[in-house]
Amino acid sequence: MPQWLYLLAGGSLILAAACAVIIAADLVLFPSHRQRMWIMNLVWPITALYAGPIGLWAYVRVGRRSSRGSARRGAQRDSATPSRSKPFWQSVAIGSTHCGGGCTLGDLTAEWWLSNSSVTLFGKAIFAAWALDFLLAYLFGIVFQYYSIKPMRGLTPLRGLAAAVKADTLSLVAWQMQLAMIAGFCTSYPVNWWLIRRGIKEKM
Repeated sequence: MPQWLYLLAGGSLILAAACAVIIAADLVLFPSHRQRMWIMNLVWPITALYAGPIGLWAYVRVGRRSSRGSARRGAQRDSATPSRSKPFWQSVAIGSTHCGGGCTLGDLTAEWWLSNSSVTLFGKAIFAAWALDFLLAYLFGIVFQYYSIKPMRGLTPLRGLAAAVKADTLSLVAWQMQLAMIAGFCTSYPVNWWLIRRGIKEKM
């Protein structure tokens, strides 16, 4: 592989990490910027890990409109809350970031673990990596969905888990059927559009 490609990849990772740190710092230092749905305080910095400056831009333009401070200001103006006034395409995009958050954490965890082991599947290390990436991404994705759907619908833990599995399965499979995280957002977006329209997944 050419040296410039290594340098480009390294620079991209550093830039993405910097964007994630900026979002995390914004959420920590400015309590009014924290999200009404607490799980999004994790999802937004994770989004920047794969989307870099695009993730940072999306957080500033869209994420802050779902903050607690924004909700309070909307209530004081006696207007609709941000989640209701947000365009549908933005709700779908935010719903898709849940998949990205689960996939990113799953990939990072799996690859870190596999780099310190000699596990194979059908004699191939890459097959083991794909299987573990998918499994962990799926589990993380269900967790993210659970902490979104359960409080929004007021469900019991068991019903919340069932709803999270139902909402995340198609969405995450669509995300994982790709070669890069940004491409995953694109493949997952139409699936999330359908899931939200059908009421299977909550509008963020």
